[in-house]
Amino acid sequence: MTDPVTPAPSDLAFVPFVSVDHMMGLVHHIGIRTVLGDLARAIEADFRRWPAFDKTPRVASHSDVGVIELMPTSDGETYGFKYVNGHPSNTRDGLQTVTAFGLLADVTTGYPKLLSEMTLLTALRTAATSAMAARHLAPKGAGTMAMIGNGAQAEFQCLAFQAVCGVDHVRLYDLDPRATEKCARNLQGSGLRVTPCISAEQAMEGARIVTTCTADKQYATILTDNMIGSGVHINAIGGDCPGKTELARDILLRSDIFVEYPPQTRVEGEIQQLPADHPVTELWQVISGAAPGRRSAGQITLFDSVGFAVEDFAALRYVHDAIQGTEFYTRLDMLADPDDPRDLFGMLQRAAPAG
Repeated sequence: MTDPVTPAPSDLAFVPFVSVDHMMGLVHHIGIRTVLGDLARAIEADFRRWPAFDKTPRVASHSDVGVIELMPTSDGETYGFKYVNGHPSNTRDGLQTVTAFGLLADVTTGYPKLLSEMTLLTALRTAATSAMAARHLAPKGAGTMAMIGNGAQAEFQCLAFQAVCGVDHVRLYDLDPRATEKCARNLQGSGLRVTPCISAEQAMEGARIVTTCTADKQYATILTDNMIGSGVHINAIGGDCPGKTELARDILLRSDIFVEYPPQTRVEGEIQQLPADHPVTELWQVISGAAPGRRSAGQITLFDSVGFAVEDFAALRYVHDAIQGTEFYTRLDMLADPDDPRDLFGMLQRAAPAG
């Protein structure tokens, strides 16, 4: 993607803001499968230039009930960050587990050039990243996926794997049958064959791709070692903070493990169960051709995904381009713009009410 034409100085004080309503309108305008495919390509393109980015583990503030995080990065021309929380108990009060917003800024001037909701966008980019990784790691021709955990992310994951990887059958399981019913209902008319299941073991039957996405903030064993046979790709996206895992440790020992950014994943991902020197492969190396992905039909591959700032950066750049020439944003007057940059106080004075 190329950035739009740089705005005139008089326009720099106005920052495009994409609200939740705007984001929903944009997705429907483009089509969700197209958006997921576009995001997968945008994220993959930025993974191919991984060395160009500033990288740091996200800055996290943990509490007994959740976490609030900042996820920053820059490619030297554009800076981006995301604010995101994770509070699993929110659902008891009718609130989202995850909410987020993000910003892009011009490195040369420091001026913001996009402010956007990212609750929906995070779900979209997480699903797109999962499918993009699976396209490099999953067995060829895998048409059935087990979706373990049928909460807010599940439908996005299913549709992304359909759009990017050609999955045509999803087998759903959640501890809460109502979540499975919700997911199955939402996927009606999607073209996917949907099979609700009463156990994780049943959901695994015939699945060559397994996605785990649960929300409880604890060490858990969603998948036991005996449930994973040869030739499976595991997309573990629910382990995303210290003290939270979904897979039995023995599964990790039998798998070739792929991660986004090891210093972050070793703290927050499934591999927090393993020694700090346990070998992993960075996904960008597979995408760039510097390291192999799936090498054999019987190999077990594991994408231990916790989300990384480069994915959000790519998603925000995609939205920044996609809204150009549309009605799906508002111009926010959020930057002071005095005629004389040195006379900020004079601008304030001239705005005083008459009389």
